[in-house]
Amino acid sequence: MTFMPRMTAETRAIRTLRPLSWRRWPGVIADVWHVHGEAGGGGFYSAPDPRLVVFLGSGEGLHLRTEDGSPWQSDVSVMYVPAHVPLWSRFDTGGDHAHLDLHLDAGPLQQRLRGQPREALTRPRLAGTTPRIETLARMIADEVERPGRPDISSDGLLSALLSEVLDLGPPTPGGERGGLPPHLLQRLETHARAALHRRIPSAELAEVAGLSESWLTRGFRASRGQTPQKWLMALRLEAAGAMMPDPKISLAEIAAACGFADQAHLTRAFRARHGETPGEWRRRRFVPDASKPAGPVQAAR
Repeated sequence: MTFMPRMTAETRAIRTLRPLSWRRWPGVIADVWHVHGEAGGGGFYSAPDPRLVVFLGSGEGLHLRTEDGSPWQSDVSVMYVPAHVPLWSRFDTGGDHAHLDLHLDAGPLQQRLRGQPREALTRPRLAGTTPRIETLARMIADEVERPGRPDISSDGLLSALLSEVLDLGPPTPGGERGGLPPHLLQRLETHARAALHRRIPSAELAEVAGLSESWLTRGFRASRGQTPQKWLMALRLEAAGAMMPDPKISLAEIAAACGFADQAHLTRAFRARHGETPGEWRRRRFVPDASKPAGPVQAAR
């Protein structure tokens, strides 16, 4: 399912100065806003998904808090807001502001930061910017407003930005590193088995998982020791093997049902895996049953 942000926002005395620019890549929606806030204006924001916000400037005159009734924080240019954490804003002075908003799908975000302490994703952070944060945020914002690089570029910048904002260190000793969680592997397998009759590109699997293609490939190597396409080939061969004992189904029909380009493709893949062709496999393992001419029985060994 394609990730969509689900933000609830109630604002006052804030107006947009330019049309919204946005960009999507797996597990992320990035927005760049240009707004004018009047003195006394502000808003209330809540979302079931975590988000990262960086002001592309000083954020002067802006005050924020994540608990109703708590003291306001000023001089904030960067914020990480966990899922379901409310945010209040208030402008003491009027002015123009630009900010980058990164809405993050929680599952892929957890996968991206596996090996880090859990509180890295559950604790709100309101802070000033640094030269590194500002540079990374502006590079992402430029890609949102004037796309010129593939998604993998923005995805890498996001990982670097998260590391800076969340002040991440090396993975914790003994922590899981890079593997896909079981529920995500099951979701991918369910999708793949339902679509084995056709081509399934890695980009499609990445969208199902809510990850970029590079993160998906990395996770598969860590979890399965192989790439997504090699894993798909194993599923296709498994499905073909389950159909081959039925002599009423031709090898060409099996190839089509299991997503091979043609019978020759099935033959090549099967030989590479098992050291023999599908026809040889059938002849070696099965002989006709005289009492059931239409059905095979396994040959005695």
